[in-house]
Amino acid sequence: MKAQKWIGLTLVMVVLVSVVTACGAKESPITVPEGAQAGYLIMEPYIYKIKTGMFSSVEYEAERGTLVVPENRSDPKSRLIALPVMRISATGDNPTEPIFWLAGGPGSSNMKFSRLKGLLDNHDIVMVGYRGVDGSSVLDSPEMKKAITGVGGDLLSDQSIIKLGDAMTRTAVRLEDEGVDLDGYTIPETINDMEAARIGLGYEHINLLSASYGTRVAIIYAWMHPDSLHRSAMISVNPPGHMVWEPEVVDEQIEYYADLGRQDPKLSARTSDLAETVRSVTHNMPRRWLFLPIDPGKVKFMTHFMLFQRGTAASVFDVLIAAEGGDPSGLALMTLAYDFMIPSSLTWGLWTAIGATDYPKERDYITEMDPPGSILGAPTSLLVGGMLQRSAWPEPPFPSEFRQVQNSEVETLLVSGSIDFSTPAQFATEELLPYLANGKQVILSEFGHTGDVWELQPEATVLLLTSFYDTGVADDSLYTYQPMDFDVGLGFPEMAKIALAIVVLVIAGLGVLVWFIVRRVRRRRARQAA
Repeated sequence: MKAQKWIGLTLVMVVLVSVVTACGAKESPITVPEGAQAGYLIMEPYIYKIKTGMFSSVEYEAERGTLVVPENRSDPKSRLIALPVMRISATGDNPTEPIFWLAGGPGSSNMKFSRLKGLLDNHDIVMVGYRGVDGSSVLDSPEMKKAITGVGGDLLSDQSIIKLGDAMTRTAVRLEDEGVDLDGYTIPETINDMEAARIGLGYEHINLLSASYGTRVAIIYAWMHPDSLHRSAMISVNPPGHMVWEPEVVDEQIEYYADLGRQDPKLSARTSDLAETVRSVTHNMPRRWLFLPIDPGKVKFMTHFMLFQRGTAASVFDVLIAAEGGDPSGLALMTLAYDFMIPSSLTWGLWTAIGATDYPKERDYITEMDPPGSILGAPTSLLVGGMLQRSAWPEPPFPSEFRQVQNSEVETLLVSGSIDFSTPAQFATEELLPYLANGKQVILSEFGHTGDVWELQPEATVLLLTSFYDTGVADDSLYTYQPMDFDVGLGFPEMAKIALAIVVLVIAGLGVLVWFIVRRVRRRRARQAA
């Protein structure tokens, strides 16, 4: 095995240890039951398990089942598809409106939720699989999984983006040849799946709990079916149009971090200007560390991706500061991290079908997303917009009225982090909140994207959500100011060197073993000859 594979596997082990609290193993694919009609829903008893450690878990009484819906409700001849449904039973004696979970993505499963503490006391928790990801029709794309690794040593090169656009086109052609109606994979169709589950489960009104991309689903849900909703809580809010990241906003957020860095004595001793460090390294990257390649496009993508949450943001700043000081080992490990994590992270066909809504092809993403003088640009938007622009993926049939914010009277709570690079708080404040007649926003200082909201002060988040669902008043009194911590402990540069040392020791050990075996064989032959 090549040395870079060993280093990558070392990183993967670190990642796997960090996600041991994820829900159980993936269920077997579901199918449409013979003779089933649209609206069919059958549930059966189930035990829902959440891992709490490597060898421990908590069990909850639940039901799981299958929901049958049309693939494209606008086509009377549409085929049927099946979606999984999970209902975890409330533990209290008098539960009120259930909570329907809407996960982030797009392209991620909606069948995993482990944040049950407090919420389950008075509410059933319901998960309905996202069409195109969780059900009988999965818009997988081996073409894009392969192309997303890039070519020519630079993920953001013209050659790489052209290849990705071609992979998108081939994915669309193949899926349509297989009988998939791509027009059916939209947010409104997803919302109508939730409505079918609500009706089938017998609920008059429901609450929504959404995160990241899921908040876009929740926003449009409130416009389409306001009478079905009781209350809606959104974490890391994504208003219409903001699956596109803009360079000037990314730069502003990096400057925000730079200001925080000036207040940190240890970080200030390593760099006088964090923003300039980011600019200098990302614009002048070496192409390898020892024998390991460094892909500048992958490093820029991972930099933006890791800035979403404050823990990984601290790690990427540590890498860039080390590189500025002459140690690019962390850049090589970031390149490997991309290769091991990103290609298999999403169901790419569904991601494309939904994401294309925010990326009009008339924009010049290659130029606009990497303007001269920008600190980092918007590498994720450059990659996504560039490949969509160069593909023949069909235009999604998305109603024009859902591209603009509408008025809503649904009781809504917006929860945002002040340093969220994925869904910046100001967009929820300026573009969505004014249209919410019964809306409130809580901005958490120095919190990043969704994971920070759940993990940094979990008791405070539980109180915020449960008080909102149970009383309509969002109690944020348990939150306390938590300054940004730039200390990463064991960072990527150290991990790269440790992994390399392991590779060297393994190779050396194999060499010694081979030498020992050869020596014994020779001695045995010598004795036999004598």
